Amino acid sequence: MRFLLFVILICFAINSFSQNKYAVFLKNKKGVEFNPFTYFDAKAIERRMALEISLFDSTDFPVSNGYKEIIYGKVDSITGTSRWFNVIFVEANYNQISDVQKLPFVHIVEELVSHSELCSSGNEIDVDSIQKEFLKNQTGHLQGDLFKNAGFTGNGIRIAIFDGGFPGTNTHPAFEYIRNAKKIIKTWDFTSDKENVYLANSHGTNVLSCIAGLIDGIPIGLATDAEFLLARTEVGSEPFSEEKNWLQAVEWADKNGAKIINSSLGYTDSRYFPWEMNGKRSLVSRAANMAASKGMLVVNAAGNEGTNKWKKIITPADADSVLTIGGIDPKTYYHMNYSSYGPSSDWRLKPNVSAFSHVIAASPNNIHETDGTSFSSPLIAGFAACAWQSNLKLTNMQLFFEIEKSASLYPYFDYAHGYGVPQASYFLGNNIKEEKLPTVEIDANENAISVKAIILPAKQAKNKYLYYHIQDSKTRLKKYAVIEVYQNNVITLDPTDFAKGDILRIYYLGYMLEKQF
Repeated sequence: MRFLLFVILICFAINSFSQNKYAVFLKNKKGVEFNPFTYFDAKAIERRMALEISLFDSTDFPVSNGYKEIIYGKVDSITGTSRWFNVIFVEANYNQISDVQKLPFVHIVEELVSHSELCSSGNEIDVDSIQKEFLKNQTGHLQGDLFKNAGFTGNGIRIAIFDGGFPGTNTHPAFEYIRNAKKIIKTWDFTSDKENVYLANSHGTNVLSCIAGLIDGIPIGLATDAEFLLARTEVGSEPFSEEKNWLQAVEWADKNGAKIINSSLGYTDSRYFPWEMNGKRSLVSRAANMAASKGMLVVNAAGNEGTNKWKKIITPADADSVLTIGGIDPKTYYHMNYSSYGPSSDWRLKPNVSAFSHVIAASPNNIHETDGTSFSSPLIAGFAACAWQSNLKLTNMQLFFEIEKSASLYPYFDYAHGYGVPQASYFLGNNIKEEKLPTVEIDANENAISVKAIILPAKQAKNKYLYYHIQDSKTRLKKYAVIEVYQNNVITLDPTDFAKGDILRIYYLGYMLEKQF
């Protein structure tokens, strides 16, 4: 009994004096001063004025220095702040944080423990073995040549990238054009509070190349004339990376005039459960929605959890106002098995759209093939920059919905592909989606529901996919499937899968047919 008591006392002592990381949320911003014209970049002010957002929004006011000084005297260290959420990030032991919680101006305290995922993996190949036709298809599946020929290459659009590092970006030939044009506007390493980001994990280098890299004059991504803000937010060797870096980076991106944010990372199981992916639970999802409210388009990878226990989308990809990108196979245009599945836990459509997730990208000293929704996301971020340049009158959320409408399957959708692959032709007024001649027939009776797929003469040489889903009266998908069609054939569905009010939708060769039960 004495031994047990001794062990308990030791554990209590360890917990009392061990350091942990916390977010201290404050009740108000008493006594602070704020001048938007000295704080914001001109492009940030321009974005706010275009959307009629107040330049004196209290969420942009700084955290109170008075409160900060009081808290500083009670903890081991202060590691940062958030204006938007009126938060001070601290490192403290149990006794210290207990004292902080008792302060009259403190609202709540949250412990920061979450696991960050960089959504990729890759193998180096020799530059001589680059499959140039594949590289052309990498942008071609988005109809990138149409944007390029129309003169839309992201010029004037500022894109912030949050990642684990950008080594080689300052030397690699794939970025020579960007460097010479002085398109990298600002950089910041939020893991060390330094300006240099050209170090550490090369994941960010890969991602940037999928937005704006050039290899032998062939674009790796679509937005070769965009401007960039590069933020290092992740530490590869650190198993638990605080969401605070992402939050501080998004405020920094806002301040410095970003119109688009690409985040090829997310947070999963060390703090959250899959059912908490509702766009409201995590700090980063709340920050992403706040960013959207300030006029930025946030583009995020769906995650590579499709074959893992987690399986679902990651956060902040779960946020309502985040354009979430799934991964597809370049050979089949079908869902890549590792790409995370939707919907959000509150049944919103995720992913929203999809793009190639097996790509060719720039590494610090070479070119390589790599996999992951990490690269689907920047391909769409570059697409979004070109689309926005084509119509600068669009708001960020109008652009969000227009990108969905431009996609190859729209208005059909499922929780693996979203609405499919965005198409440039939609934004240029010359939509060249597949012909919409009737390609399916539905025959329904009490005993069976038959779907007849018809291969048109011009399509006979190609294997094609038939997509179908069953949507309930609450707009949620009960079931969805993709079937490869080789010849005219009949697919039989079970009538017991359908309830009154359910809708069956079928998409095949550019044609969608629906039936309500």
